[in-house]
Order: sequence, then C-alpha cells, then structure tokens
Amino acid sequence: MTAELLVDRADAIKESLEESAWVVAKALVSSGVAMSIAGSSRPASGAEHLISHQLDRVAPGEALHGHQVGVAAVVTEYLHTGESGDWRRIRDALADIGAPTTAAELGVDGERFVAAMTSAHEIRDRYTILGDGIDESAAVEAATVTGVLE
Repeated sequence: MTAELLVDRADAIKESLEESAWVVAKALVSSGVAMSIAGSSRPASGAEHLISHQLDRVAPGEALHGHQVGVAAVVTEYLHTGESGDWRRIRDALADIGAPTTAAELGVDGERFVAAMTSAHEIRDRYTILGDGIDESAAVEAATVTGVLE
C-alpha cells in the first residue's frame, strides 16, 4: 500500500510543495503501522533494502539509502513480475520526482551493482525474491532490461 501510494502520487511529490510532505508522511505512517503489526521491519524491508545494504558495503558513501532502494526496487520488481510487470511504473515515478533510476546515477558502476545484487541475500536471514542468491547472469539481465545498467 505504501509503495502504491507513492508511485500513484509521484506527480504530487515536488520540491517546495506542501502536498508532497503530506503524501510522504502518509506513506511513512502506513509503513510504520505495518511494521508495528508485524513486529518486525519485514513489511518495509525486502530485497530492495538488502541490495541497498550491500551497496553500502561495496560502494560506501556513493548514494543515499532511499536512492539505492529506489533503483533496487526497479530490478526486484522485474524479478518478481518479468518484462510485463510494474517495474516501468516504479522507474517512471522515480524519474518524475527527480530520483536516480540507474546505477550510474547512484555513482555505482555496473560491476559493483551486480555484485550487490548477487550477494544481497547474505545480509539477513530473510526470504526475498533473491532466494538463496541469484546468479550473475540473472542479475545482469534484470539490471540491463530495466535500464539500471546502461
């Protein structure tokens, strides 16, 4: 629900626009409620967060956590749904709000981004779309098809 709210309202998320703060605050509260009900961060922390945490290890200080999660969300949505999935909506919403949509825009080269994708499953004992790890060719395909790797 939180992600859908942000993607659906990307047109309302602009710098210096008061409505933006309300949209984002509503999403954050929704996410917090989900985590409280679950008793863990699982509802708000899937494969995209694991990739972000790995990027912090392989490319420390290159990008903000939220930017990394956004780019990783594009590739993980592709892994979930394939070519016909909603990954384009996520990518386009990120672009609409001026957020990075590629590894290069994060300041991360393709090799380090793929390394983060293929090792992210090691971060936590949490099952995600990454399973017990994805191989390099699957990571490259997902990142290439989605435009994360140019």
